[in-house]
Amino acid sequence: MKFATEAIHSSYDPDDHNRAIMPPIYQNSMFALKEIGENTPFRYARVSNPTRQVLEDTMAALEKGHSGMAFASGMGGIDCIWRTILKPGDTILAVQDIYGGAYDLLVDVYAHWGIQVVFANLTELSQVEPLLQQHKPALVWLESPSNPLLRLVDIQAICTLAHQYGASVGFDNTFATPYLQQPITLGVDVVFHSATKYLCGHSDVTMGIVVVKDAALAKRMRNMQIMTGSIAAPMDCAFVLRGIKTLSVRMDRHLLNAQIIAERLQTHAAVEKVFYPGLPTHEHHALAQTQMNGFGGVVSVYLKNNTREASNQVIKALDMLLMAPSLGGVESLVNHSASQSHSGMSTEVKDALGIREGLLRFSIGIEDVEDIWNDIQQALNATL
Repeated sequence: MKFATEAIHSSYDPDDHNRAIMPPIYQNSMFALKEIGENTPFRYARVSNPTRQVLEDTMAALEKGHSGMAFASGMGGIDCIWRTILKPGDTILAVQDIYGGAYDLLVDVYAHWGIQVVFANLTELSQVEPLLQQHKPALVWLESPSNPLLRLVDIQAICTLAHQYGASVGFDNTFATPYLQQPITLGVDVVFHSATKYLCGHSDVTMGIVVVKDAALAKRMRNMQIMTGSIAAPMDCAFVLRGIKTLSVRMDRHLLNAQIIAERLQTHAAVEKVFYPGLPTHEHHALAQTQMNGFGGVVSVYLKNNTREASNQVIKALDMLLMAPSLGGVESLVNHSASQSHSGMSTEVKDALGIREGLLRFSIGIEDVEDIWNDIQQALNATL
């Protein structure tokens, strides 16, 4: 099946659920057993739930992996990956422009548990092998496109090198979704999604989803999830399943709108620089063309007036677009990364990464593109 068909029909048989067209919501904490030791697929909801199972199997199919797992939040999913693979004394080599929440978890928690945390610029392939030789990481953590500056890494090349040095590779695929990028087919061992964003697509669920490449790691990770208990609720799973059914249609509109907005932003007098992989001026445009099936729905900009006051002036002048900490919904949003998604980073780290006060991250929705542009344009005009 092609992606759009698989997103709707994979991993679910109506005959197994009284011929219900949509997967039923099994709002149960437990399932009845008829005898001691009965081997049934569902016994206790922390271990497994039929609604959650359909979602997990659907995501495994879309990401071309062995097993999927749904968590109560994105951070719960990331934590489960790291807890399963890492032990005290191990090293994690992570992209330096990592999601702020993941950065905080590594610096404020894992570093204090005896994990050596190394952030590095992995966009330069020539730097990757020396880093692997020097640090001998147990896990390499990638994010492409990155949040918020949309930098890319060469997934296949890094996976090849990492595996040569005995490292597993984890990958945050939130911005691309499996519709635009399937990292497991490029060599990644475990893929993560903040399903709160594009997979759900309607800003009404908080969830993380993990897809694992092979059975052995999947078993270890499933046991970790069961022991730590960060599981997604049945109702939330149903919402995300509903969102996935329209993922390809929504992403097509996100891509179309984002490309138009990015191109127009390049010529606005208040904008110094536009970050979008679909622009020929983007530093990794050629790489995006080879390893992605589209360029995503996020567009970031540097304002010429690099101050928090200028960013706030734009945000306050917006009418339709609202300021919010997340992205990936049908509605267009704006984020001030320095004070929101990456607020936990020190000023020095943010400055080094280019996450400055005059940076705005737009999550371009699926509204009429002229309405989106008119709102952004008039708000930017307020700073001139």
